[in-house]
Amino acid sequence: MEVSETSFCGIEFEIKKNGFSNVSYILIHGDEETARMLLTEHIKENQGRAFFIKSKEREVPLGPTIVDPNRIFSKGGATKALKKFKPTWEQRKLELLLAELDDSRNEFLFNLFPSEGGLLIALHNNFRGYNVNNELENSQLYSLKKEQNPRDFIICTDLRDYKKLNKGPYNVVLQNVIEEKNNGSLSWAALENGVRYINIEVRLGWLSQQRKMLKYVEDVLRR
Repeated sequence: MEVSETSFCGIEFEIKKNGFSNVSYILIHGDEETARMLLTEHIKENQGRAFFIKSKEREVPLGPTIVDPNRIFSKGGATKALKKFKPTWEQRKLELLLAELDDSRNEFLFNLFPSEGGLLIALHNNFRGYNVNNELENSQLYSLKKEQNPRDFIICTDLRDYKKLNKGPYNVVLQNVIEEKNNGSLSWAALENGVRYINIEVRLGWLSQQRKMLKYVEDVLRR
């Protein structure tokens, strides 16, 4: 196991690399401990690169404020995120930080994204009522399963991946049309760059469920 570090505009990540693979994984919210536990165990047994944000909090320091690190992957998203906890910015200082983010973002994504045709898998946990129904308005296709909790679901950005995954037991949505005014999440950056992206979203604490969903995704998409 090789361990290294990288950063996105000062937001630090630890990278654990196991062998050679065109799959990358990421934990981007530090307070989602179930996802952290799963990715820690998964990368020991599976080849690929796993990016772990070096924080235990959901929001992280950035300049003179804090931000959700999964809302700064577009200029519009970053602007909104920077103003959330600091609504009164001097415009010049805001523009300087946004420009710094633009430069750092490109370098971070170049490092994070897998090789052409590869897969980027994000692991998330929810604990505030967020569920698959919140994503339907932004989705082009969806497959909901009555026997599954709506807080456990998969987001994908590739139609071919969706067609494979929707045949299984889990809730799946497809988001493969770029929204001009998107929220700045990593999924939109992946879509914009032609990277196959999967988000496995599960209730906080349900490690066995997220483990099963990750195994299902990899069994289906890595055949």
